[in-house]
Amino acid sequence: MSNRTFTMIKPDATAKGYTGAILDQIIKGGFKVVALKWTKLTKEQAGAFYEVHKERPFYGELVDFMSSGQIIAAILEKDNAVADFRTLIGATNPADAAEGTIRKNFASSIGENAVHGSDSDENAKIEGDFFFSKLERF
Repeated sequence: MSNRTFTMIKPDATAKGYTGAILDQIIKGGFKVVALKWTKLTKEQAGAFYEVHKERPFYGELVDFMSSGQIIAAILEKDNAVADFRTLIGATNPADAAEGTIRKNFASSIGENAVHGSDSDENAKIEGDFFFSKLERF
């Protein structure tokens, strides 16, 4: 059971002005924000973050998209954080996402799916460490 997970509000959602509503839904979902950063990834940074997908056919498109606009990166805390957050955000394809999930409410497609959520405790730590120093966590 994890107590922390990592998320990003993606460029599609920030461009549409959904950041406040998404953060509100996260907090109302019982998550405590322990680190938060508004930033824009370069192509190199996005490529490094998603390096695990480098051999997949969508990698270039993903890097282009994630470096196309501003994002919000955050580390969240809650009992069973990784699994509970994956439930809160919903399926990758918003058409398949459950009613009331973040992706159902704010995503427009599989590619522009509003938020990223870590898929394991190990990746939550790696992803959080990519964006935040120890001094930036509370």
